Amino acid sequence: MGQKVNPIGLRLGIVKGWDSNWYGGRDFADKLYEDQKIRKYVYARIPKGGIAKVIIERTLKRITLTIHTARPGVVIGKGGAEVDKLKEELKKLTNKDVQINIFEIKRPELDAKLVGESIAQQLQARISFRRAMKQSIAATMRVGAEGIKIKLSGRLGGAEMARSEMYKEGRIPLHTLRADIDYALSEAQTVYGIIGIKVWIFKGEVYGKRDLSPNAGIANEKSGGAGRRRREGGPKRRKRNN
Repeated sequence: MGQKVNPIGLRLGIVKGWDSNWYGGRDFADKLYEDQKIRKYVYARIPKGGIAKVIIERTLKRITLTIHTARPGVVIGKGGAEVDKLKEELKKLTNKDVQINIFEIKRPELDAKLVGESIAQQLQARISFRRAMKQSIAATMRVGAEGIKIKLSGRLGGAEMARSEMYKEGRIPLHTLRADIDYALSEAQTVYGIIGIKVWIFKGEVYGKRDLSPNAGIANEKSGGAGRRRREGGPKRRKRNN
């Protein structure tokens, strides 16, 4: 089962938290659709912002967005101009008060979404797909990942027949629920058609109880120490019983 299912969905509530945090009640479908509109708008509005994910929290009259990005300067803009403009545009889109928080991703090589987008940009620039895959794998393993797998599907290298190629280094324990595995699907729009890019990154195993609240990573970033190391990919040190 672990080989087929989405690794993030399988681990929700165990080592992974939710990207939408609110109680919907009877309006659940409308709020979920609105979340999808917000995320689609943010990604389209800042295509070069290096945005990995958008966490959405709701109260009765306010929507709070936490944008995880590798390029906070692009998202915020000069003097906060871009983020203020985005806030006003989202207010018109949702007819609600919107608050935006920016969280910087220190190691983009450990984020599956950003690795996939980086490969997509290289493919669109007509760089060899094998070179792009191998460089991404080397960069991710260099910053402390325990394993990475990349799979490309489509007309690779402009071939007449579509095929798939996969490169892997380290280990990806898809059946282990305590394994912290990040997964993302990206697409590259090339002159030969769309190439699908799947990325799995194994950051280590999580022992004990993990804080799954939406701002857990931000709190760890401010405090530093073991929490920060574990969030960025280093495995938690296991205690020995004497």
